[in-house]
Amino acid sequence: MLKKRKREVYALGQHIPMSAHKARRVIDQIRGRSYEETLMILELMPYRACYSIFKLVFSAAANARYNLGSNEGNLVISKGEVNEGTTRRKLKPRARGRSYPIKRPTCHITIEVKDISLDEYIDEYIEKDSLTWLKKPKWKNKYTDMTYHDSYSSEGIWDKK
Repeated sequence: MLKKRKREVYALGQHIPMSAHKARRVIDQIRGRSYEETLMILELMPYRACYSIFKLVFSAAANARYNLGSNEGNLVISKGEVNEGTTRRKLKPRARGRSYPIKRPTCHITIEVKDISLDEYIDEYIEKDSLTWLKKPKWKNKYTDMTYHDSYSSEGIWDKK
């Protein structure tokens, strides 16, 4: 039996002080790209979120280098997601003893990188015959269709004239 090797590592940044919507705008541009291409894109984009995402991509690549022993040329950004974090609230003093609430949103960013050279390594040793457990059982290949004919009849409740 072939031992399943881990092929993906991630880096997680929590409580980053920016809106999740603004970070998603950048993450959507880098998802599915290679590591070198991602670094070039993040250096040239004019958004404030790029710096935090750049650090996370760099950290995820360092995790892949340390944990998997992979080369940076084989890394691809497989998953990038942004979730809303807690909202920090403070009060700004206003005139006549009143106060005005200020909401500072935060977000959690997860970058997952995948080593594509490990996919080729595993595909070499797996044969189609050894994966019989992935095939459908024979009893599921039968065609079974359940139709309720009375609900589709021509003289029923569905007639509109």
